[in-house]
Amino acid sequence: MNDQNVQIFTLSTCGHCKSTKKFLEKYSVNYDCVDVDLLDRDQQKEILENIKILNPKLSFPTIVIGDKVIVGYKENEIKEALGL
Repeated sequence: MNDQNVQIFTLSTCGHCKSTKKFLEKYSVNYDCVDVDLLDRDQQKEILENIKILNPKLSFPTIVIGDKVIVGYKENEIKEALGL
């Protein structure tokens, strides 16, 4: 099983974000998730600044697998990055 650090930045109401979570769960991938829209204003500002470095368009989901950044729900890219 993949032991890379997986982190996803999502919006709680985003369909693509929900699909990404379900996909990761289907493959039993452990991940850390931040629902950016549910953070308080100060936390949100800080997280958005960090996401902007990874994904200047600030679109969601933003998925970080090891040192690879995937923007959007792209099953094939996620599988490849995870070695599935």
